Amino acid sequence: METTPTRRRAPGMSPEERREMIVRTALPLVAEHGTAVTTGQIARAAGIGEATIFRVFTDKDELLDACVAEVLRNDHVLGEIRAISLDRPLAERLIEAAAAIDAYLARMGMVIGALFSTGRKERGRHGGGEHADAGLDRAAAMERTLEALAELFEPERDALRLPPEKIAAMFMSLAFGRSRPVGETAIPVEEAIDVFLNGALTAS
Repeated sequence: METTPTRRRAPGMSPEERREMIVRTALPLVAEHGTAVTTGQIARAAGIGEATIFRVFTDKDELLDACVAEVLRNDHVLGEIRAISLDRPLAERLIEAAAAIDAYLARMGMVIGALFSTGRKERGRHGGGEHADAGLDRAAAMERTLEALAELFEPERDALRLPPEKIAAMFMSLAFGRSRPVGETAIPVEEAIDVFLNGALTAS
């Protein structure tokens, strides 16, 4: 005897936990479809009823803003940088930090780029908009990133030409700037860090 499939009930969660679950599920769909993604698609991917989405989000726009706010947060990349062992050679530490930053920027770019290219810009609510930024403190986030990067230079403090904080600020500019390469050829991270640490001139 055939039975009619039943929709899986949403697990018992607080409204905040449910919001987070929905946003995590929505992110890859938003990156793929941009503003064309439907709440029905997101609900099916999350295994919940579509009405569950509207219990925690006013409308799809609020959900899309929450997705942008999530990719702008730097908690995950900070955790990866802080987990880098200071026992490893400095160049290896910096390569790993740059890789974490690259992944963070790529994820952000995919989501915001998809929204921007599919019409979000027409409503003035793309990634830099006030709706998505409402719960963010960009200055504090950048400061925490700088502090985490400065820690990577601490073991070599006595050998540095400048304090770790200043060196970290230079490296941070390099790491974030690599997402906007000049010309058609991107510079491999290993080459960029080698020049950063050892200079542009060969030893005489």
